[in-house]
Amino acid sequence: MKAPNPVYGAQGTTIFTIMSALAAEAGAINLGQGFPDDEGPDDVRAAAADAIINGPNQYPPMMGLPDLRRAVAAHAQRFYGMTLDWQNQVLITSGATEALAASLSALLKPGDEAILIEPFFDTYLPVIEATGARAVCVPLHPPAWSLDHDELAAAFSDRTKLILLNTPHNPLGRVFGDEDLDAIARLCRMHDVVAVCDEVYEHMVFDGAAHRPLMTLPDMAARTVRIQSAGKIFSLTGWKVGFVSGAADLVSLISKAHQNLVFTTPPGLQLGVAYGLGKEESFFRDQAADLAGRRDLLRAGLEAAGFAISPCEGTYFLTADIRPVAGDEPDTEFCRRITTDAKVAAVPISAFYAPGSPSRATNFIRFCFCKQPALLEEAVARLSLYLQRR
Repeated sequence: MKAPNPVYGAQGTTIFTIMSALAAEAGAINLGQGFPDDEGPDDVRAAAADAIINGPNQYPPMMGLPDLRRAVAAHAQRFYGMTLDWQNQVLITSGATEALAASLSALLKPGDEAILIEPFFDTYLPVIEATGARAVCVPLHPPAWSLDHDELAAAFSDRTKLILLNTPHNPLGRVFGDEDLDAIARLCRMHDVVAVCDEVYEHMVFDGAAHRPLMTLPDMAARTVRIQSAGKIFSLTGWKVGFVSGAADLVSLISKAHQNLVFTTPPGLQLGVAYGLGKEESFFRDQAADLAGRRDLLRAGLEAAGFAISPCEGTYFLTADIRPVAGDEPDTEFCRRITTDAKVAAVPISAFYAPGSPSRATNFIRFCFCKQPALLEEAVARLSLYLQRR
C-alpha cells in the first residue's frame, strides 16, 4: 500500500485512551479522562428520549434543527449580550471535536500558520498539520501558567491565518482574563487573523471568575469562531453535540467542511439540547458551584498528600506539580506508577505539547474532579497511603 497521510500515519494512540485502558486493567480510579460519572440531567435526557420516540428521526437540516440554532442564539444573548442571526451565524456539529476539525479544515491551507498556546488539547495539532499548515506554539509559564505577551506578539507573522484559543483552558484550568484577551484581540486585528475559540467549559468557572468570549471584544465579532459543547454544558459527553457560531461568512465556510465530515447530527439529541439551553440560570450557576466544591475537596486532599497544586479557575481539571512527592521522575512514569500501584489514574501534562517542544513541562499531571465526592475521597486516600508507604 502506498504511504498514507503522514500526519495520521505517524500519530499514536491518545494519552486518554492509553491511561484509561491502563486504569481499567489495574482496577484504578480513573481521574485521567475528563468525563463525569453520572448520567446528566433527567429532564434533558427525557426531552431527547421523547423526541427519539415521537420523531423526527430522519436527516435533519445540515446546519442543524432550527429549534437548537435558535436556542444557541438565545443562550449567547442571555449570558453574554451577543446578538446572533440563528439562520446564518449558528451551525450544529457532532461534538466540539468535529467543530474544531471543520473550522480548521475550512480556514487553513498549505503554507498558512496557526498559533497554538501550549500546552493544548491533543487534537489541535494533528488537524492543523493535516491541512498542510504549520503550528507556531507559544508557551504558558508554570506554575501560574502565565502568557507572555511579547512572546505571543513574536509568534504572529504575515503567514499567520488563525490563533486557536482555549478558555477555560484544558488541561490547566486557567480562565484567560481581560489583559490576555485584549492582547490577543489586538494582535488579531493588527495582523488580520481569525480567532478560533474553544469555549466548551464556558459554564465551569469558579470563585467569581467570569468567562468572556473573545467574540465580544471590539471589532472581533467578524473574525472570531466560537465553539461550544452540549456534552460539557450538560455532563452528557457521549451525546457529541457541538455548536459553531460566528460571522455569517465564516460559519458558511465551516458548514461546507462539516457537510463533508458528518453532514448532520442526531435530531433527537439536538431537541434535548435545545430544551436544556432554556433552563433557568440557577441550573448553570449551581452546576459550577457543585464542581467548585469537588475541586476544593480534591485540591485539599492532594495538597495534604504532598502535591503542589496550580490555580484552577475553571474546567474539570486540577494540575499538580509532582516534584514534592516524586523528585525528578518524569510525569509519564509517575502516572503509570500511581495507576498500577496506587490504583489512581491521572494524565501527564507533557502529553499536551508539540513533539520536541522546548517548553515541555515534565513535572505536572492532570487530575479530573468531575466525579462523585466519595470517589474523589477514595482516590485521595489511596494516593496518600501509597505515598506514605514509599
